[in-house]
Amino acid sequence: MMITTTDLSYQYDKDNAFRFPDISCGSGEKLLILGRSGIGKSTLLNLLGGLMPAQSGGITIDGTEISGLGSAGLDKFRGKNIGIIFQKSHFIESISVLENLLLTQKLAKAKVSASDCRELLRELNIEDKADSKIKNLSEGEKQRVSIARAIVNQPKLILADEPTSALDDDNCQKVIDLLDKQAKKIGAALLIVTHDNRLKDIIDNKIILS
Repeated sequence: MMITTTDLSYQYDKDNAFRFPDISCGSGEKLLILGRSGIGKSTLLNLLGGLMPAQSGGITIDGTEISGLGSAGLDKFRGKNIGIIFQKSHFIESISVLENLLLTQKLAKAKVSASDCRELLRELNIEDKADSKIKNLSEGEKQRVSIARAIVNQPKLILADEPTSALDDDNCQKVIDLLDKQAKKIGAALLIVTHDNRLKDIIDNKIILS
């Protein structure tokens, strides 16, 4: 399995404590994690992405137990192995699409290649936006750039936070197909965390938080 979790839990205070079911997902596979607002989806995504330390339980990604890495080691591991598609895009809006992708490569100390970035944008049908400023893109174009940024360093794990919640049915299916295709191409495990119930009929492998 590319990612597994065991006995994972997190408690903010006595009124906000979450215990999560165990997760396993292999290379090239996808897993839907579905739940209503307030059930702990964002907390789980932050734990899986190494953005918050687990208080108990374990998270193993590609054979590495991430809780033992320490802050600096985790930052390095995340940059190389985890791609996250946030609900809010968090780009540097004053620079171009291509420059944002090159910065992602540089920060992860990965190979910096403008040609590789342009090829990825071509696959996502936004190559013509490579030199455009992020602030000039439509929301749909920004979402595709978010996907590009998440996979540009060919991570082992892709985490997608509510990637379809603002989309109509047709574009919902297209985005899931796009994520699935790109994850399979690079052999990544794809975890989609959402409250969008439409995805229950699209993705067979699922965990419902309750």
